[in-house]
Amino acid sequence: MSRPAVLAASSDSIGSPWLWGISIAVLLALLCADFLVTHRPHEVSMREAIGWSVFYLALPLVFGLFLWSAFGGGQALEFITGFVVEKSLSVDNLFVFMLLLAGFAVPAELQQRVLLYGIVGALVLRGIFIAAGAALLQAGTWAFLVFGAILFATAVKILHEALTGSGFDRDVSQMRSVRLLRRLMPVTDDYRGPRLTVREGGRRALTPLTVVVVAVFATDVVFAVDSVPAVYGITADPYLVFTTNAFALLGLRALYFVLATALAKLTHLNHGLAIILAFIGAKLVLHWAHGIWPAVPEIPTPLSLAVIVVVLAAVTLTSLRARRGAEEPTPGSRPCPPKSSPNSPRPSSWRPPC
Repeated sequence: MSRPAVLAASSDSIGSPWLWGISIAVLLALLCADFLVTHRPHEVSMREAIGWSVFYLALPLVFGLFLWSAFGGGQALEFITGFVVEKSLSVDNLFVFMLLLAGFAVPAELQQRVLLYGIVGALVLRGIFIAAGAALLQAGTWAFLVFGAILFATAVKILHEALTGSGFDRDVSQMRSVRLLRRLMPVTDDYRGPRLTVREGGRRALTPLTVVVVAVFATDVVFAVDSVPAVYGITADPYLVFTTNAFALLGLRALYFVLATALAKLTHLNHGLAIILAFIGAKLVLHWAHGIWPAVPEIPTPLSLAVIVVVLAAVTLTSLRARRGAEEPTPGSRPCPPKSSPNSPRPSSWRPPC
């Protein structure tokens, strides 16, 4: 981010009114298409999930080429780097979605509808946080210190959970939003297809589907607080911040079913995310300091992209190596029980002591 933050957040944005209008119209059309796909509940096949995942991974590449041709390589590189960051963080979303779907025993045919509700909620919340972030940047470059502090705190929290395993011990029934909802209205004992409410005994009652959707929305708030400052560390253009978040979230529904099994094998993913968030936090602080003391160096966007890709590749390799090491039986040990299923409340990498 070589240009001043205030200009980048306002007049220097590439997001003209017609570009914002077209982008939001395309986003709404894609969401409508997703709702049509999930209108009739069905269990998602691997072929369907892979097809939609490829489609949603190709879209940002095409958009990046458009940015390159229309605005130059700088904006295109910022978009691609921001997309990689947001996609990495969205994979962490999938871990939490996996725990929620398992904790609420969501039927397989309803899982994609829950995920879609979660994606819509995440888009709305991130739109609000993006607008708030742009307002902070217009108020002064001190906002970069605020964003940096948020990312450092998040990095410490994620690393602590990764080292202690506490992130996998949450009781979803004890979430504040879930307990509040159950106090306000009765909840049926079983799912009623895709319906969120039903009438029982002359009064309106919620279905468990509503409860799990509210739980997903509650976690969306946390992820919005983390992800928006992270992408503002790559680009200060609100339009690019919005599009990176939108493209990263759109394909989550299909990607969940592709990665449901593979996710549990990435045991070091949160370690890598903590490193990435801390790195972007340092980048924001350096950018703020450079505006006051020009001698302070900045981290260029190409270097940021290289560091993020290297960290993600490293944690993937170390996760797979640790997985293979854990599966190799030690001499004289008795066989381990089979791995838990992908829908287990605990990640399938967890196994009882042998």
